[in-house]
Amino acid sequence: AAMKQTKGLEGDRKSIIKFEFNPKDGIDNPALSLAEDTDGEGLGEPRFYLLSKGSTETFGFCLHEELGCQGHIIREVELGGLAQRRGLQDGDRLLQVNGHFVDHMDHRRVVQKIKASGNQVLLAVLDGGSYEAAKALGRDLSQLLPADIRPRLCHITRDKSGFGFSVSGPEGRRGTFQLSVQQDGPAERAGVPTGSWLLELNGASVRSYSHAQLTKKLKQSSSKVTLLVASSAVEEFYRLQGIQVTAVVADTSWLPFKVRELHMVKGPAGYGFLLKEGDCRSGATGQFLWDVDAGLPAEQAGMREGDRLLAVNGESIEGLDHFETVRRIRAYEDWVTLVVIDPAGDEFYHSVG
Repeated sequence: AAMKQTKGLEGDRKSIIKFEFNPKDGIDNPALSLAEDTDGEGLGEPRFYLLSKGSTETFGFCLHEELGCQGHIIREVELGGLAQRRGLQDGDRLLQVNGHFVDHMDHRRVVQKIKASGNQVLLAVLDGGSYEAAKALGRDLSQLLPADIRPRLCHITRDKSGFGFSVSGPEGRRGTFQLSVQQDGPAERAGVPTGSWLLELNGASVRSYSHAQLTKKLKQSSSKVTLLVASSAVEEFYRLQGIQVTAVVADTSWLPFKVRELHMVKGPAGYGFLLKEGDCRSGATGQFLWDVDAGLPAEQAGMREGDRLLAVNGESIEGLDHFETVRRIRAYEDWVTLVVIDPAGDEFYHSVG
């Protein structure tokens, strides 16, 4: 079954086999390895794809909602496009976006989730036949997926005793570091689970670091440090899928830096702010909010001078020019919802990639 999927995708054969075929399942359970050929009697396994595109490219597929068909359906898989090169197939049903189960969600919201993900998104899909069969059997599709596949991004501020964690790793092996966390210390308060594996330090992968290099980098971090960590189960999941864990798919709920959603209804004097184009920390061009008038809707919604605009009405503005961004803000006569971040948060997210 795994090989059958890879026709015409020679370049990616290796990664597709990794997604398609988990030897631990396939050998003892012929229904799984033959799922392609049993017309839905055996259920196929969900497949995971990390799609990374340039800011002017598309992911190379459309998501449809179709009469008489359940689920969010992958359609119009572009020949030679990113989705096809990775192995997405026409008729696949989308189950998860960046670790969030979406099968039960409103279609527009799912499309927005993908758009809001920017240039990188982790998708879990199930082939159409298996999906229909599972639905007919009344299966709970969320049960087919690992419960939590997200690594955690944690920002730790040192106290007088230190960061509150220690690092151990196999003698002489680079890049493999496990964390022990002190009870009630800064690391535990920042959300670092004890026994988790360290993947990135301050936005840089630790894969090539020796123990001595890591210790030195931690010393250089002065009073604050940001870790991307994963439990053993999450780390093994990504390894089996052949996907590199990055901060893009991380659970950021533990971070002190939050984006803010501003919902504004236009008053007689307008919204009361100006949008200006400027340079971001990353060197890219961004859209910034200035001249926030006291007492008008923008200020009342919580807008602050210097905020950077990230999304308009649920859609990321990454890659859009000033004119197009303004057009989107004016799309509705008298209301708009903006997602913004303040300069400190912007700088932080840039620093961790």
